Amino acid sequence: MDAQRLSVVIPALNEAQGIRAALEALAPLRARGHEVIVADGGSTDGTVELARPLCDRVVQAVRGRAQQMNAGARVASGDALLFLHADTRLPANADHMIFQGLCLARWGRFDVRIEGRHPMLKVVAGAMNLRSRLTGIATGDQAIFVRRDAFAGFPEIALMEDIAFSSAMKRGGRPACLRSRAVTSGRRWESRGVLRTIVLMWRLRLLYFFGAAPERLARRYHA
Repeated sequence: MDAQRLSVVIPALNEAQGIRAALEALAPLRARGHEVIVADGGSTDGTVELARPLCDRVVQAVRGRAQQMNAGARVASGDALLFLHADTRLPANADHMIFQGLCLARWGRFDVRIEGRHPMLKVVAGAMNLRSRLTGIATGDQAIFVRRDAFAGFPEIALMEDIAFSSAMKRGGRPACLRSRAVTSGRRWESRGVLRTIVLMWRLRLLYFFGAAPERLARRYHA
């Protein structure tokens, strides 16, 4: 399966500060024949102009992570899709690991390490990886990947699209949980306060579990 092609879809919105580094990190994948697609949600800071020379395609989409990822997937030509946040870096040889994982499962994700100075970030990442392994639910920070023929789209909701997608996918089989770690930025955690963010995310997940509207949760998340 290593000869197959991977399509990396990056949803972006005003990521000018980091989009160049994110795409340069994917240059080895492109050199091996895989494609990188940036799905932009209406950036106004030059993200698109910075991205164009460093990826295979930029698509414009309705703002919203789910809508943007689905727009990128629609134009992708790969045998498998990888959905990567702009502030997340893949481990070396991620393509080989993905296709090995997809020999055993229809979809999967990486373990994650959260980059930052706060000592609690290691605990957060460890808990995230363990919870995902036990429940079969993946988060977007874990670089979700899926076989093209198994992908039916992300639910186009305002928040928790990764949770909803995982719940739907695991009805057809649990994910491949790769122990190699993607590295994601801890800026969101540190800027809001790590403990405060932990409490917020658990509260939002609990409310979602009990049926709260994603639009309502998104307002709380972005408040």
